[in-house]
Amino acid sequence: MWQSLFDITNVIALIGWGMLTILPRRESVLQAVLYAAIGLLCATYLVMLIALVGNLVDPAPAAGAAPAPEFEYSVQGLMAMFRSEGAIVVGWTHYLAFDLFAGLWIARDADKRGAGRLVQVPFLLVTFMAGPAGLFAWLIARLFFSAKGSG
Repeated sequence: MWQSLFDITNVIALIGWGMLTILPRRESVLQAVLYAAIGLLCATYLVMLIALVGNLVDPAPAAGAAPAPEFEYSVQGLMAMFRSEGAIVVGWTHYLAFDLFAGLWIARDADKRGAGRLVQVPFLLVTFMAGPAGLFAWLIARLFFSAKGSG
């Protein structure tokens, strides 16, 4: 089950990123990325999280891993929590949704600042591959672009 959910969420994210980088930058496309991709990832995340936390699905650890102790807010606690396939898929879906949301924000902000698609694509690709690194790079780069109409 978790492998199937992992595969489905990855396909949703890839479609969203494809729409964001390849399709014409129309408001209808941006809305589709927001609701059909990011919204669907968020809804899927919420359902999986509720199922996992509510023990509605088997939270058993991955093969060979020790059972997770009571959660504690520490590196060791997080390591223990992420020993289950469900927690990995839920966490990964979290990354997919937020990275795509950051990519959408970058695209909209870059459009507003007059940065062409060829300028945007490297930032979007880095955000796709290494979320915060791409976002940080755009936050620096955007200092060199003025918002349209601001002067």
